[in-house]
Amino acid sequence: MPQLGESIAEATVISYLCKEGDQVAADQDLLEVETSKATTTVTAPCAGKVVKWGARLNESYPVGAELGIISVTKEEAERLGISADRSGSLVAANSPGVHHQPEDPKHKPEVEPTVSGLPVPAHASGASYMSPRMKARMHDLGLHASDLAGIAGSGAGGRVTIKDFEQFIANIQKHKLSSASTMRVAVADAMRRSWSRPLATVGLPVNLEPVLAHRKTVEPKPGPALYALRALALALAENSAPAGRLVGNKIVHPPAIDIGFAVEAEDGVLVPVLRQADKINLRDLTERYNTLVDLARKRRLPPDATGGSIATVTNFGTFGLIWATPIPLPEQTLVLGLGAGRKAPFWDEAKQAFVPIMEANLTLSFDHRVLDGGAAGRLLSRIGALMGNPSAL
Repeated sequence: MPQLGESIAEATVISYLCKEGDQVAADQDLLEVETSKATTTVTAPCAGKVVKWGARLNESYPVGAELGIISVTKEEAERLGISADRSGSLVAANSPGVHHQPEDPKHKPEVEPTVSGLPVPAHASGASYMSPRMKARMHDLGLHASDLAGIAGSGAGGRVTIKDFEQFIANIQKHKLSSASTMRVAVADAMRRSWSRPLATVGLPVNLEPVLAHRKTVEPKPGPALYALRALALALAENSAPAGRLVGNKIVHPPAIDIGFAVEAEDGVLVPVLRQADKINLRDLTERYNTLVDLARKRRLPPDATGGSIATVTNFGTFGLIWATPIPLPEQTLVLGLGAGRKAPFWDEAKQAFVPIMEANLTLSFDHRVLDGGAAGRLLSRIGALMGNPSAL
């Protein structure tokens, strides 16, 4: 299993693209796998014959796990820098002593958790201390400490006892159960990590009339969220400190203004990234944005379009919502939200009367350790001002 992207520790095998006994070429697609971010393929490292598959469908394997065996010629093996030792195990020439032995196909590799130190459940204060028996039982069931939030502990100081836990599991078994998807589990882990920080949200109503008028004059037409994304990028290019991350007693400033945007996919959300969004004008960003939206919905985002963003834009207005408090990703400080547009009264000084305009709420959720309300408010006001002059975007 190759490393399929930043922070990707495992992938689920969902289909074989060739059969045992097939001859394959170098870089030919062999398997289709699904990660928490996308569906992609594993390719052949060299030409040869597929001897057998060790991986089973719909099971997850960690990076580095053996998925199958390809028989190659001696010349091909030498070209790859691989030779056979006396035991018949393959040894990489540049990694002496590292043997790549076939795995028992009946043994499912254990995937190490990518998240640790989950928060203590609000309603299970005793869950911060668990007996070895409790930990072993939770490990067997694949549960985290935060999954105990629904248990009212009967032990000393509200501690959750093994009896409480087993009763909780027994009650769950009486309900309808379904398996959470890989993406759903990934979103849950990300939100657990995000919620470990003090988060706050500020909001500002903005006049969408300039944006709507500008959209009529350009092709392809950018969506309102892309106007907000471009405005955020320009605002952060003027001062990147609000997008910095607090590590110890240092603010780590972003090396580039790479902005992500939320796209709803099946049973979750993906965040494609527009690189250097401050250096590309709105017209040129539009085609790339539309392409990434389509790829995200198909769960086929390329590796260079995921990860590494410094902030995210989410258009919750597409669901008819006028206000929301989205949560920044664990590695980010900011998330900008755009609500649904609706008619609102606006005081026109020239006419000395209220006139109807299309208005929407902008929200900015932020890590309160890095930003205070004043700095967040100034950044949001700057974004609103830039959206008021869309021809400059």
